[in-house]
Amino acid sequence: MSQRGTDQVSGLGDLEPGTRQRAQLRTRLADIAWTSLCVVLLLWGIWTAVGLARGVTAWAYCAVAWVLLAAALGLRVAAIRRRTRI
Repeated sequence: MSQRGTDQVSGLGDLEPGTRQRAQLRTRLADIAWTSLCVVLLLWGIWTAVGLARGVTAWAYCAVAWVLLAAALGLRVAAIRRRTRI
């Protein structure tokens, strides 16, 4: 068996703080989080709208779901614009 040399780089060497891959990872995780939030709010909005049409759900839940979705999408667009400007 041969011993590994100390000059070999491990597979995670690219993710060290301050590297480009680390910044891209942070951006990618933020994209996944924003997308997940928007999908959950969209499904909640659709669910409450269907419930409202059936007379099961109060209108306040439906309004809150759509307002939160609009706010999340607005913040997401602002974040994308700010990221591309820098």
